[in-house]
Amino acid sequence: MRKNEVSFSIARHAAWAPGVTSPQAWAAWADQPWTIEAGEEPKVAAMPAMLRRRAGFLGRMALEVAYACLGQDADVPTVFCSRHGEVGRALGLLGDLARGDPLSPTSFGLAVHNASAGLFSIARADRANHIALAAGPSTVEHAVIEACGLLADGATMVLLVACDEPLPALLSAFEDCREQPYAFAWAMVAADGDTPDAVRLAWATQATDADAVLSDTPGGLDVLRFQLGQVAPLERSVGAQRWTWSRDAC
Repeated sequence: MRKNEVSFSIARHAAWAPGVTSPQAWAAWADQPWTIEAGEEPKVAAMPAMLRRRAGFLGRMALEVAYACLGQDADVPTVFCSRHGEVGRALGLLGDLARGDPLSPTSFGLAVHNASAGLFSIARADRANHIALAAGPSTVEHAVIEACGLLADGATMVLLVACDEPLPALLSAFEDCREQPYAFAWAMVAADGDTPDAVRLAWATQATDADAVLSDTPGGLDVLRFQLGQVAPLERSVGAQRWTWSRDAC
C-alpha cells in the first residue's frame, strides 16, 4: 500500500436498487444512467424472517447485496458504509423526544450506522470483525481505504457494502446531489503484480476553490458506474480532496 494510494481486486460483486435488480439491468443503467426511483423492496430471502422484519428499506438493500456477494464464505471482515444511514429512524426518534413520547429501544438500536452489519453477523452467527462508517460525499472512498487496511493487516477477503437512499422530506433542502436508493457490495481481495484489472484509488489535496469534478449523482453511484466499466478513470473532487479511481490494464 503506497502513500496516498491503495489497490485491490474485486473477486465478486452485487448491486440492487428498485427496478435495477439484475446484471443486465445494471449494465443498461451504467451505459445510460437514469434516475432511480423508490419502488419495490428487496426480499432478503436468505435472512431468517424474524431478523429480516427488523430491517428498514435501507437495511434490506444492504443485506440483499451482502448475502448475494458473500455467499457461504464465513469469517470475512465487513465494512458497511452509508453517507446518511437510517436517518429516517433517527428523525422519528427525535420527533418522539420533542413530543415527550417514550423512545422505542428497537428503533434506537436500528437507527445506528452499524445496525445492518449487526443483523448480518447475528443472522449468520459470524463473529468476524465489522465496521460501519460515514464520511459525507467521500463515504465510499474512506470505506475502501478502511477495507484495504484490513487486507494489509492480513485479511484474505473483505466485504464492502455501500448503500444510501433519499433523505426524508424534512431534510430534502440539504441535499447536494440527486439522492437515489441503491446498494452494492464488493468482495475485495489484495492485488499483486499478477492481478489483472486491479482497481486503484489515489487521493491528493487541492485548493478548495479548484474546479469541481462532482456530478449530480450520489458518489456511490458514480463509483459503481466506474466499477461496472463505463467510466475510467473517474475523478471526484470533494472540498480539498481529489479522488482518482483507475483500473490497471488486463
